[in-house]
Amino acid sequence: MIAETMARGMTRRTVLTGMGVVTVLGFAGAGPGLAATAAYEEELAKVLQGRTAKDGRITIDVPQIAENGNTVPLTVTVDSPMTESDFVKTVTVFADGNPRPEVAVFHFSPLSGRASAAIRMRMATTQNIVAIAEMSDGSLYQQSAQVKVTIGGCGG
Repeated sequence: MIAETMARGMTRRTVLTGMGVVTVLGFAGAGPGLAATAAYEEELAKVLQGRTAKDGRITIDVPQIAENGNTVPLTVTVDSPMTESDFVKTVTVFADGNPRPEVAVFHFSPLSGRASAAIRMRMATTQNIVAIAEMSDGSLYQQSAQVKVTIGGCGG
């Protein structure tokens, strides 16, 4: 096949590049899971910046089973004294199965009084919700919870 194509004026490099593009598109089209996983890992790396997040200090309140993925309630609370020397700077919430996994970013200060936020999100399929909190000293904490969606909220 390559020899026939090269006889038509195309170079071997062009053929191999085209085959690579077809392979990549094949993987991307294999399902939202592969593309979503790559996007999740990329977004997570931006938040972690080479650091390691410890477990704890975060409470995620989300239903284990969402009968309708159109509106899934989520509350994230971080245990912190919220003083000038020890407070939560940001909480980033991810849904690892979403094509755009970063769902929300909440910013706090000592004046917030409490590091807690509530949202409603849309989910098409069963997936993990991951919250990462960055503290004022630069340390990171994480927590995750799985939500099983019975009726998808994104046309599923």
